[in-house]
Amino acid sequence: MKKRRRFYIVDVFAEEKYAGNQLAVFRDSEDLSEREMQKFAREMNFSESSFILCEEERDGGYDVRIFTPETEIPFAGHPTLGTAFIIQQEIKKKKNETIYLNLRVGKIPVTLSYRKEEVEFLWMKQKQPVFGRCFEPGKIAHILSLELEDIDDRFPIQEVSTGLPFIIVPLRSLRSVKRVKILRKEFMELIKNTEAKDMLVFSPETYHKENDLNVRVFVEYEGVPEDPATGSANGCLAAYLVRYRYFRKPKVEVRVEQGYEIGRPSLLFLKAEEKDEGIDVSVGGRVILVARGEFV
Repeated sequence: MKKRRRFYIVDVFAEEKYAGNQLAVFRDSEDLSEREMQKFAREMNFSESSFILCEEERDGGYDVRIFTPETEIPFAGHPTLGTAFIIQQEIKKKKNETIYLNLRVGKIPVTLSYRKEEVEFLWMKQKQPVFGRCFEPGKIAHILSLELEDIDDRFPIQEVSTGLPFIIVPLRSLRSVKRVKILRKEFMELIKNTEAKDMLVFSPETYHKENDLNVRVFVEYEGVPEDPATGSANGCLAAYLVRYRYFRKPKVEVRVEQGYEIGRPSLLFLKAEEKDEGIDVSVGGRVILVARGEFV
């Protein structure tokens, strides 16, 4: 008789079901081969799927691997939060302030806050940011199908990584963000020679006045599709905001809206602060359980 295993579908950075970024979380996956994990991730066809290898802690954390439909990746934001939520709700089943995930990029702590007995927010602390190369605004404007004046030239266009690198592009207005249309050929040519393979654009104008920034993220898949909510990219953005004093101070706490252009409205919370040893970055949000099932 084949072994039956459990999996879950969750929405991460969601204020309600069927918003935010979808994630499939598989339990008890240690005896799955890398090839099988990759096949499952391709079959689910979400932006990422995560696999909890063992339901017992090892070296103070839970061993987890993350796959896109195309490949394994060392770190991603919404799989980290979504997987920690499932560990809390379905494996540990008791209140915990912190859960550690052993990812390929290293040990990542996820802290949890509660409203009565229910998990309300999850926060992940990201690795120290690394700032890479800068890009010529005219070239990036062309790739985004924008005019040069759409780029906010008070700040650089730059590669930033807190575990996974992104090209951060400051724009002047929500109108500019909404007009972005990636020229795929030119985009793929650009990323041949860059560490970052994905791009985040943002503006200080938002759809909802209670939010601080509007963001869109474009990722290196066939057709360069858009992500509804990207924790790793927004972690890079948080570090960028502090380094360049976007809000004129060395500490930020901001609400970021993402996913509106593709009908998956998302809300992410960012905290970042400059300290002697670098910039501390945390990304947070809500996670909602959508479905559970079994696989063989």
